Amino acid sequence: MAEDWSARQYLKFEDERTRPPRDLLAQVPLDRPARVVDLGCGPGNSTELLIDRFPAAHVVGLDSSPDMLAQARKRLPKTTFVQADLATWVPQEPTNLLFGNAVFQWVPDHTSVFVRLMHALPEKGVLAVQMPDNTDEPALALMREVAGHGPWAANLALKAAARDDLPTPRDYYNLLRPLAQHFDIWHIVYNHVMAGPEAITEWFKGSALRPFVDALAGGAREDFLAAYTAAVAKAYPACQDGKVLLRFPRLFIVAMK
Repeated sequence: MAEDWSARQYLKFEDERTRPPRDLLAQVPLDRPARVVDLGCGPGNSTELLIDRFPAAHVVGLDSSPDMLAQARKRLPKTTFVQADLATWVPQEPTNLLFGNAVFQWVPDHTSVFVRLMHALPEKGVLAVQMPDNTDEPALALMREVAGHGPWAANLALKAAARDDLPTPRDYYNLLRPLAQHFDIWHIVYNHVMAGPEAITEWFKGSALRPFVDALAGGAREDFLAAYTAAVAKAYPACQDGKVLLRFPRLFIVAMK
């Protein structure tokens, strides 16, 4: 992506974004890991959960975004944070838990990365991952649809790419089960209560809309976002109190070596 991630934009919905790592962490079958790495730690909200759950562990946060790391260091000044690219990173020290919250959907060929990380774990080490599995949801489909129409279409066709669909649970099972003595995979569908369609746009400006808006500037960016918001308003009808429900499926994986 052309621009750095914005911690401020991401944290506009911190409570909602912290629910999935909390649900993932609840299923991690470890009591006293010595070393934990938060992969794609973002602004440190998931790192804070790990510190609270494992107070005796050495917890390290890792991210590729300078802005996210700056926010994380401000939030947790006593915690170690490292800038690195998950596409190539491997732990340099024995690590009991590799925890990846909503990051691997952005990593090219992440299934190969999963295999590499599983091989790097010690016996009974755990890879725990959560990823959005929402590419078929209206909010994501409308990004592609709106991008393909209007004066921005040619520019977006060249510069912006929608996120790929995730592999199926069966694909992940066949990939990781031979490497794991314990393997669990499941979905949770969240229904986030949003103030209105504009809030859905604000949510995705911190994640899936970024490849689209980063490819535009000035008035073109604002026009695209306005068109997207109008389409979202039609796809997500208001509830009786005027709020809208953002349906958001997520995939969870816990694999113990």
